[in-house]
Amino acid sequence: MNDDINQKNTKLVRKLLLIAVAMFGFGYALVPLYDVLCDITGLNGKVEGSAVKEVVYPIDKNREITVEFITSLNESAPMEFRAETKKLKIHPGEYYTVNFYAENKTDKVMIAQAIPSISPGLAAEYFKKTECFCFTEQTFKAREGKMMPVRFVVNPELPSQYKTITLAYTFFDKTKTQ
Repeated sequence: MNDDINQKNTKLVRKLLLIAVAMFGFGYALVPLYDVLCDITGLNGKVEGSAVKEVVYPIDKNREITVEFITSLNESAPMEFRAETKKLKIHPGEYYTVNFYAENKTDKVMIAQAIPSISPGLAAEYFKKTECFCFTEQTFKAREGKMMPVRFVVNPELPSQYKTITLAYTFFDKTKTQ
C-alpha cells in the first residue's frame, strides 16, 4: 500500500515539474511571439530610439495623410501631458513640427520618459523623427511645465493604402528607478 502511494506521489511530482517547466518556457517565449504577432498584425509599431538625419525627400503634394497624436500617462506618473495638435494633414516628404506639453504636478523633481508607438505598425519604418523629447529622459523641476517639439517626416515611399498614422506617447515616471 505504501509503495502504491509513493508511486502516485512520484508521478504527481513529475507532472507538476513538467507543468512548471512548460510554463517557464511559455513565459520565456512570449516576447518573441509578441513581436511576431505585432509584425503580422501591424500593431504597436516600434519607433526608432534616436534621431535620424534630415534627408530631402520629394514632396508628394497630390497625397494627403492624416497624422493623429495621442498622449497618455502611466498610472504612476503625476503629470499633465497633451499634444498641442490632435490631428495634422500632411504631405509625404515634407517636414513638420508638433509641440507637446508636459507638466510635473508634484512639489518634487521628477524624471520621466515618453515611450512612443506608431499604428499601423507597418508604417513605423516610414515615419522618421529628427527631433523628439522621447529620445531622452526628461527632468522636470517641481511644478515645471515644458513645451517639447517633435519634428518628423513621412517617407513618400509609404504604401498608398495608409491614409492615417497614429503616433502615441505614454509618459512614465522614472524618478524612483534612478
